[in-house]
Amino acid sequence: MQDRHHPVGWHRPLTTSPGWLQPLRAGRIASRYRLVPDVGSVGVCVVRAVVTGGAGFLGSHLCERLLDDGVQVVAFDNLLTGSSGNIAHLLDRPGFSFVEQDVTEHLDVPGDVDQVLHFASPASPVDYLEHPIETMKVGSLGTLNALGLAKAKGARFLLASTSETYGDPQVHPQPETYWGHVNPVGPRSVYDEAKRFGEALTTAYRSFHGVDTAIVRIFNTYGPRMRPRDGRAIPTFITQALAGEPLTIAGDGLQTRSVCYVSDLVEGLVRLLRSDHAGPVNIGNPVEMTILEIAHLVQELTGTDSGITMVERPQDDPHVRRPDITLARELLGWEAQVGAREGIARTVAWFRAQAPAGVR
Repeated sequence: MQDRHHPVGWHRPLTTSPGWLQPLRAGRIASRYRLVPDVGSVGVCVVRAVVTGGAGFLGSHLCERLLDDGVQVVAFDNLLTGSSGNIAHLLDRPGFSFVEQDVTEHLDVPGDVDQVLHFASPASPVDYLEHPIETMKVGSLGTLNALGLAKAKGARFLLASTSETYGDPQVHPQPETYWGHVNPVGPRSVYDEAKRFGEALTTAYRSFHGVDTAIVRIFNTYGPRMRPRDGRAIPTFITQALAGEPLTIAGDGLQTRSVCYVSDLVEGLVRLLRSDHAGPVNIGNPVEMTILEIAHLVQELTGTDSGITMVERPQDDPHVRRPDITLARELLGWEAQVGAREGIARTVAWFRAQAPAGVR
């Protein structure tokens, strides 16, 4: 296994032919790159990406997709909430390198970089309430460092923002033009405001420095590699159901979420990355469900007979959440393909495979 502190494969061979940089149209997408085999240039990787938070839930799926598309990937993660297990299957793949580093420190990547994808951040309430300062730092200093790398390399930059920038919304569904309803001094503000600051900083780098940037606002996403009890509803419900424990629901369970399976989310991310659109663009499944409906679906798909327990609802917990994905449809030709029943069934199967014997 390669030394993660001194990854191999940093330098990308250059080709004398620019033929691999060809525009590709898919729907209304004007792609930045088309991966075209360069006959006679064995091992040439035509696109090189840096992914911060690459060992996290979303980051690891994104790294895997980029590698599948022929992109060389350098992943950074300090493993605060990410896991080396999420990328263990990628370590021996050609073109993949991992660096264990806090991205609030200077990012040094020798050689060419075509894309910088900033996904480093605690993302669940449990994590960002436990690590409030780290969350603010990665949203500010981490974003600054990632943007600085993109500026230095002339790379396309993608910021992973969030539906939490809308707070507890007073406009429903939420379009990108909505400015949000966020409590700047509430317990969730460390995450909400870090992401809002990251969007402002990204916009400033685009307007002042001319960096080619894009902002994606990610709505609730789920799937394999989520931590069992990371505080988000679906992994928590599945873990409790498989253990025969009551499912804990905050409040009356009538608050809504729009849940998107991870493969759909990654497809939207890649389409935005390879377009020339700046965003922000909502990526999420617009099918709205109550938390109680999600819990009942998990009970059905796991076959559990455990009940439901109501617990106190956290402060500033959003009452509703549903993306307006008009822009994603029109600009990227994207919409979710995997329904909640199918996606949760896949996720249950993955959690069963990870669970100790007797807890399945």
